[in-house]
Amino acid sequence: MKLYRTTRGIFVEEQGRFFPVQAAGWDELITREDVHTYVCNAARGEPAKHFDPASVLAPIVGQEVWAAGVTYYRSRDARMEESKDAGGGTFYDRVYSAKRPELFFKATGRRVIGPNHPVHLRSDAQWTVPEPEWTMLLHPSGSILGHTIGNDMSSRDIEGENPLYLPQAKIYNGSCALGPCILLSPEPLAKNTAIHLAITRKGQAAFTGSTTLAEIKRQPEELIEYLFRDNRFPQGVFLMTGTGIIPGDGFTLLSGDQVRISMDPVGVLENPVA
Repeated sequence: MKLYRTTRGIFVEEQGRFFPVQAAGWDELITREDVHTYVCNAARGEPAKHFDPASVLAPIVGQEVWAAGVTYYRSRDARMEESKDAGGGTFYDRVYSAKRPELFFKATGRRVIGPNHPVHLRSDAQWTVPEPEWTMLLHPSGSILGHTIGNDMSSRDIEGENPLYLPQAKIYNGSCALGPCILLSPEPLAKNTAIHLAITRKGQAAFTGSTTLAEIKRQPEELIEYLFRDNRFPQGVFLMTGTGIIPGDGFTLLSGDQVRISMDPVGVLENPVA
């Protein structure tokens, strides 16, 4: 089942049919102890006569978004390369092999972009890339509620100048996209789940890449356990799990590009670049 937040309310999709979910709001639904059962019961009701894909919003309101870094070998290599001139080249190698994962704050709900709305480039960055990521939605208890697609927009030149500039490279308005829905499941996605990235420019393919969740070094349970150490998330929290697809050093996003991230069985997250 897939859960959608829209301008017309909350809907659950079951076998191609959409059912309204009665709730006071997104946060009230996400924090229920029986959220899976409650949504399943909604799917036994009367289906909606019409569901407008254009009404879909980012599946977030009061949740924070956090991210794990250097969880793929490809990400390790890219981070080492971008920061070598700043003396930080070995930092990312050490993080990749360390017991403690890299976890950082990414966004609040108001900074998050939904499907088909533009993600942004920092005005003072010259080298920006999308980072397609399997993203988990976690209940306040720390259990997995479901899964979505995330785009962790990153200003590589700012981070590469000095690793301490990471928050500026990662956190700004329009730097994060989530969607199109929440695939409701209390279990991690299968290791053979594929993630595909396609970037088009003026109607032509500018970059394509793919990976699978089998390439992630860290287990989701490990990332969740570290995230919830001495942290509480009363509205729940999204956890991006890192990226294994990073365009080469000669590539940067430009205004007008189109970023398309697909991940079965979640769907497609597509955003223009402002």
